[in-house]
Amino acid sequence: MTLFEAHLDGQCGHARALTYETAHGSFQTPMFMPVGTRATVKGVQTPQLKDLQSQVVLANTYHLAMRPGADLIDEAGGVQKFMNYDGPMLTDSGGFQVMSLADTLKIDNDGLTFHSIYDGAKIRWTPESNMEIQQKIGADICMQLDQCAPYPAEKEFVRKSTTLSADWARRCLDAHTREDQALFAIVQGGMHLDLRLWSVDALKKIEEEHVAQGGRRFDGFGIGGYSVGEPHELMFETLGQVAQACPEDRPRYLMGVGNPTTLVKAVREGIDMFDCVLPTRTARMGTAFSHEGRMNMRNAKYVHDFGPLDPQCTCSTCQNYSRSYIRHLVKQGEMLGGILLSVHNLHFLLNLMREARQAVLAGEYEAFYEDWMNSPAANDY
Repeated sequence: MTLFEAHLDGQCGHARALTYETAHGSFQTPMFMPVGTRATVKGVQTPQLKDLQSQVVLANTYHLAMRPGADLIDEAGGVQKFMNYDGPMLTDSGGFQVMSLADTLKIDNDGLTFHSIYDGAKIRWTPESNMEIQQKIGADICMQLDQCAPYPAEKEFVRKSTTLSADWARRCLDAHTREDQALFAIVQGGMHLDLRLWSVDALKKIEEEHVAQGGRRFDGFGIGGYSVGEPHELMFETLGQVAQACPEDRPRYLMGVGNPTTLVKAVREGIDMFDCVLPTRTARMGTAFSHEGRMNMRNAKYVHDFGPLDPQCTCSTCQNYSRSYIRHLVKQGEMLGGILLSVHNLHFLLNLMREARQAVLAGEYEAFYEDWMNSPAANDY
């Protein structure tokens, strides 16, 4: 396989199993990406990520551009060398974080103006400067700069933001020159199917024009603007048609989603890649994922429970520590509690997607889906 080539290993209904080659090795889908916002997955050392069989780590362009700065990361040899992680990595554009700064944000057709949350400095980003930053950070996959509409939002606002995102996608494709780094486009359109499908078609036309002029195509398609406050049922009213409208020969990445049941349902609709802070953030709050549902480790019922968090789990936390001990750590505010729960929750999602892949390859994804949806955990996430 050559760089950024997706090989279809199997398909069951719309669910797919891909192998995708990057400069730092290949990864297999369906897969979940742990979030390492500031070039660190909170509470987890990089050797542990390998033990967890994590395939791709996501880092955040906004935060890394502010601190320590793209130039320093470039000087270190790229984000992998900077954080001592030798696997594939992805950077989001930071656009979602910028969009959350509504009180200081100004958007025009050319780009974004905002103030840093770190020191208040006035920052200007264009699609071109964003590509320059992400190329310096040097992850294997970077994302276009886009505008993510909030929920709820008037349809006309969503229409304008979707059109702007498509225009910025064209400019990102023009500006991106690093041959060992993939560039993913991002589909927008809010909860409106017509705008979503227009966005997919616009991105396809942009790359067709680019290729006709001797340029490159997009190496994958992100699907943004979901999981921004809407009910998950609303997302699934359009997600399947949107995913299946994206090119079949490249990965489809549903951005910012980490709910176990949502992952299982989205794979069934044709999604390949996911990321979310949920497993580590909830771990720091004392919550564990399990096959029985969410577990609040502050609960008194675990005081005398010396069994593992999840008897079905093979992670190092479940193999070595009891519910009673972890509750003690959480109640006392010991940092080890959040660390052990982070390792467990990441393992839970990573393993769930490994099992999903095996079900696709066996032609049994529908049975896998039904088993999960009928499990005690399904309605607890």
